[in-house]
Amino acid sequence: MQIKFPFDSSKPVIGEASIDINKSIQEVFSYIGEQFFDNYPKWALEVVEFEPLDGKEVFIGARAKQIRNDSGAKVESIFEITDYQPYIKLIFKGLSAPYKHSYLLESSDQQPPIPTRLTFRFELLELEVFMRPFEKLIRSAIEDGAENTVENIKNLVDL
Repeated sequence: MQIKFPFDSSKPVIGEASIDINKSIQEVFSYIGEQFFDNYPKWALEVVEFEPLDGKEVFIGARAKQIRNDSGAKVESIFEITDYQPYIKLIFKGLSAPYKHSYLLESSDQQPPIPTRLTFRFELLELEVFMRPFEKLIRSAIEDGAENTVENIKNLVDL
């Protein structure tokens, strides 16, 4: 007999935030995408150790190792860039943990095309069954983290 849970244990938990940055899409993407391996630890303040594994060039398949301080616990993971489209998006996915980060950029049709709209999405792709009762709390923490991420990037790009 199969046990039926009142929730989908494979459904991702997602948090997303957007912000307008008063810089061109080229400037914002340069900071986030082209200089990702230099700048990621600057906006991801919970990252305490960071090491690109394939050099500092950004390309699909490039990997990095990070150690994050998540609520006092050191969590190590390796991730890989899975989508890289200049001036549009940068996406990476955990190889050793089930998560995905997406940085999506848009600019207006106005002349000049400023501001740039940055959307950051964090997806926790799997949640252990024993953690499902805490899904709302986890989602709230992920949403707060997404808001902090876009604010940190805006503050750094505006320097």
